[in-house]
Amino acid sequence: MDESSSMRRLWAPWRLEWIKESSQGVKDCFLCDMLNDSPENERENLLLYRGEAAFLVMNRYPYTNGHLMVAPKRHLRDMMQLDAKEWAEIGLLTQVGLEALKNTISPQGFNLGWNLGRLSGAGLEDHLHQHIVPRWDGDTNFMPVVGQTRVISQDLWECYDLVKKEIDSLRIPSEPGGA
Repeated sequence: MDESSSMRRLWAPWRLEWIKESSQGVKDCFLCDMLNDSPENERENLLLYRGEAAFLVMNRYPYTNGHLMVAPKRHLRDMMQLDAKEWAEIGLLTQVGLEALKNTISPQGFNLGWNLGRLSGAGLEDHLHQHIVPRWDGDTNFMPVVGQTRVISQDLWECYDLVKKEIDSLRIPSEPGGA
């Protein structure tokens, strides 16, 4: 029996849309699209917070439950193009995301990171974004390595609603570093 016929599969229907778009070379930027969409569609777009220079969104294709992304509003590919205001607001929204996740789903740790370029793993390489990935004891199991599958323990929309409610209750300064 060859290796491919012995591989187990876990059904993840939400990934199909991403796979189709990737294989068709879709040129649209989903981050820009959600910013340009009507505010009434924030939940559908998983948009959690819209600042002056950056925004916070829940990842539709999460690595783990509660996976968030912070991005500048400007469509930038190169990190060196970020201005001081964008850097400051990305930092502020990273803190907001961390606090909201701690207060709602209680992760035991976090991975923060930027994937710059396709070879680094960027699924969207043309619009800079930072990942906030919650971690729990035991979430690094055999499934991603052996089964090439991620296990997500909570419904995406349920998690969005919890985190959004928490973010809406936080006092977020209008200017990073401000009161």
